[in-house]
Amino acid sequence: MNNILHLDTSIRTEGSRSRRLSAHFAAVWRAANPNGTVTYRDLAAHPLPHLDDVAFTANLVAESDRTAAQRDARVLTETLVREVLTADTIVVGMPLYNFGVPSTLKAWVDRIVVPGLTIGETGGLLGGRRVVFTSARGGGYAPGSPREGWDHREPWLRHALSVLGLDDLVFIDAELTLARESPAMIPLDLGGAEDQSLADAFAAIDALFAPVAAGG
Repeated sequence: MNNILHLDTSIRTEGSRSRRLSAHFAAVWRAANPNGTVTYRDLAAHPLPHLDDVAFTANLVAESDRTAAQRDARVLTETLVREVLTADTIVVGMPLYNFGVPSTLKAWVDRIVVPGLTIGETGGLLGGRRVVFTSARGGGYAPGSPREGWDHREPWLRHALSVLGLDDLVFIDAELTLARESPAMIPLDLGGAEDQSLADAFAAIDALFAPVAAGG
């Protein structure tokens, strides 16, 4: 495989740092893999239906026993799973909303948890893939900050995706992305803290590909 699945989840199109970072990752990946392919989904612009009883039960009955609605739901499920199965790398542009993941990303995770396709009798079937989250968060959540531990995305994702066998997860965070938009946060941006955090995030992405470049 030489394929990447690129997901964006920010409700912003203009000014989104998570989108800028995920796009940068995809661009560097394409440069390192000129013969590779990219599958792209904008989960904010085209949100998936949240998991409901029809979609859930469609995964628990044989194809011959599914209703028409269940068959339709299963088509979407298999499409999403196929996108994951054909990728060796997944990059997710991910903002922080109310201290958690965007609901559109939660809907995607719920849709790819499928017995027999992504979960087997002995555990998850998606191992061997790297998932990179290019993250933006409006405030400061680093160790030692007043809101350390308030960002609940990474702990939840590590647990939820481990069930699928996805344990090679990379989190690259840009902080203080609202420092110039929120009057109360302006003092936090003294010395260009937002710019530095974003620059560090871009550098962290480039560093992921440094061994490949050196080896080439």
